Amino acid sequence: MSKVTNEIAKFITDVQLCFVATVNEDGSPNLSPKGSLVAYENDTVLFANIASPATVENIKRNPAIEINVVDIFLRRGYRFRGTAEIMPEGTDEYSFVAEPMWKKNGDGYPVFNVVKVNVAKLEEVLSPAYTFGEGVTEESLRDDFAKKYADQIPSTNA
Repeated sequence: MSKVTNEIAKFITDVQLCFVATVNEDGSPNLSPKGSLVAYENDTVLFANIASPATVENIKRNPAIEINVVDIFLRRGYRFRGTAEIMPEGTDEYSFVAEPMWKKNGDGYPVFNVVKVNVAKLEEVLSPAYTFGEGVTEESLRDDFAKKYADQIPSTNA
């Protein structure tokens, strides 16, 4: 699988949270959560650099990147592998990400630059429950995990 389809783009939008892995200078992994990932065009995804100086520095040194988007309730998602580049203000990619963020959060919301990821490999991520669980469906997993996580949400009533 190597095409970022409309279905995958919708999945990214629906899930909202993803994790981006880059390589630190010493070769160790850097994992950073992102809430701004969007499908762009062809086999490209974008995300905003809002508070990610280590991610940006790593990309400048080594453009290798992996992004994982997983729906915790459906226990499935996608893994994007490729190379990244930094897109500054004034580029189409920057505007594509920044303008909706500003519309939602206000003009003062920081978008320092945008990371463009050229996806070379795209794979589906599936929980072993789909392979080894008898009669497992998305609906049954969603219901089971919604109940599990609902029991773990702390009360806001003190």
